[in-house]
Amino acid sequence: MKSCVRDVMATPVVAVKKTASFKGMIVRMQKARVSAFPVINDDGRVIGVVSQADMLNREADLATSPGPLSGVLRYRDHQKAAGATAAELMTSPPVTVGPDTPLAEAARLMRDHRVKRLPVTNATGHLIGIVSRADVLSVYSRPDEEIRREILENVILNGFFADPDRFEVTVSSGVVTLGGHPETAARGRDIVAEIWHVEGVVAVRDRLAYPSRVAGRGDDA
Repeated sequence: MKSCVRDVMATPVVAVKKTASFKGMIVRMQKARVSAFPVINDDGRVIGVVSQADMLNREADLATSPGPLSGVLRYRDHQKAAGATAAELMTSPPVTVGPDTPLAEAARLMRDHRVKRLPVTNATGHLIGIVSRADVLSVYSRPDEEIRREILENVILNGFFADPDRFEVTVSSGVVTLGGHPETAARGRDIVAEIWHVEGVVAVRDRLAYPSRVAGRGDDA
């Protein structure tokens, strides 16, 4: 089965209330050795995220005298940077995931929203964990032999009902080299495509000996 967020998320989570002060958050970041906080309301629901980047904007703005043009273009940024509490500094609404979200989907959200972490919430929006880029990438630490076994058993044998003895599968540092003789060219390409979806696979090197096409017939000849 594919790994999901609950398999790698960190818990318990260091969070702050919306009334947390700027200085108080700095102190907590240092003590907890974190770079961001989910911000929760009185009911424990996530309403935003405060990161070091949000807080750094304040320091940067204090060192800058904005001119008329920058004042117009960055009014909201200046307003946010002047904040003294979590509610005033946080990015809201937050980008969150559920515990059953596939890691591939969590990675897409991080990429698309340019965030380094995602609060994990349950069905009622309450904070239950947090997942970082490092957590999502942890699937690539999967042992090579475990990857090879899944390819042979789950992909080739059970997925395509092919004889594993027709293939040579080697895995080194997550890179799969696939050799052998598929029954058809189409079947071989489908197997290669499916291997790309096996967790922990970094790359697939296709070394299959594809059957030659017969004139006037398709790939399944």
